[in-house]
Amino acid sequence: MTEPRALQDLVPMASTLGIEIVDAEPELVVATMAWAPERCTAGGVLHGGALMALADTAGAICAFLNLPEGAVSTTTADSQTNFLRAVTEGGVRVESRPLRSGGTLAVIESLLLDDAGRLVAKTTQTQIFLRARD
Repeated sequence: MTEPRALQDLVPMASTLGIEIVDAEPELVVATMAWAPERCTAGGVLHGGALMALADTAGAICAFLNLPEGAVSTTTADSQTNFLRAVTEGGVRVESRPLRSGGTLAVIESLLLDDAGRLVAKTTQTQIFLRARD
């Protein structure tokens, strides 16, 4: 198993946004991000882009942990987020799981939950596996 901190270091943007990888296994990646004023939009609501970045980070790490033989990395090809609840305090926890992982791509589902365990957003993303160039 790769240590969560080592995986987090692969995504420098994660530190910029205060994202912390809590657990990282091929079947489940868990990460958190605290509410902070600098991550908000009007009215103290956690910015949707910050939530999407949290989901994208955990989803990418999940895909990375499911790389097929010959692949060296992954990149997001498509991402769709449904926002269901505003976050105005506390933090958000994301749980990312692979719905499908094959030879060329993975489809990852990420559920974003507030501190009370309520669903804040749901993201489904497609990650393309990248191969080394000769």
